[in-house]
Amino acid sequence: MTFPSATLLAQSVLSGVFVGALYGLLGLGLSLSWGLLRFINLAHFAFAFLAAYLCYQMATMGMDPLVSLLVIVPLFFVIGAALHAAIERFEITPFNSLLVTFGLTGIVEAIIQSIWTADFRKLESSYGEHRWKIAGLYVPLPELITLGLAAGLSVAVWAVLRYTDIGRALRASAEDAPIAAAFGIHQKRNALLLAGTCAALASVAGVCLALGFTLAPSQIYAWVGVVFAAVMLGGLGKALAPLAAGVIIGVSEAVTMAVTAPSWAPLVSFTLLIAILLFRPGRAA
Repeated sequence: MTFPSATLLAQSVLSGVFVGALYGLLGLGLSLSWGLLRFINLAHFAFAFLAAYLCYQMATMGMDPLVSLLVIVPLFFVIGAALHAAIERFEITPFNSLLVTFGLTGIVEAIIQSIWTADFRKLESSYGEHRWKIAGLYVPLPELITLGLAAGLSVAVWAVLRYTDIGRALRASAEDAPIAAAFGIHQKRNALLLAGTCAALASVAGVCLALGFTLAPSQIYAWVGVVFAAVMLGGLGKALAPLAAGVIIGVSEAVTMAVTAPSWAPLVSFTLLIAILLFRPGRAA
């Protein structure tokens, strides 16, 4: 094993920060849904990939990928709210909701394959052509956009939860739903708003995914372990924690690849996930 140069190590850390920001953005909606709604939505990842493919399709028709957010975000807000309304309407238990959303993930994967096939797809845009060299390190524009969106949305969600009435209501309902209802909090309306927001956040992550990565339907499941690790490492129902945890995992993976081999990188996230489950089980409650 040869130790990498300082420049390669620094570039690996920077790349880890960028991919970690995407982990955090993907984990943000899942953390809010799991922590505040007590709903583990496995279809969250399918929503992100469906949004990525829709962004890809709109880009092939000439629409700017970031402009496509104006269409994709409201669409997925409605889809997320509708899914939660169906879960509530049929009184599906938390365990059965796992099965339902896992089945929905398979349906979305099949839809993606039927429309775009199982071939790899790469979004070609002007953003991918821009990169800067700063202090010997390369900074690509798509990754910089992902980092900016992840940080901005995490701070915005944190501010809403901390300083607004609806944020306080959501936290109160998560702590003690009967008492919150007794004080007049409209829990069903707030839950629909939050579920829609979580799906909308997944769609933003999907657009970032399309900007920086090659797409394939089978890759939906490849992100599950690392994002779950980021969510559980940061804590459920938190806004800033998934981003911080995602960056930690991303940097750890990148440094591992630089020092050893790329095949060792997945061991980082899965080792962290197992360690959290073993030594901090309260995080998953």
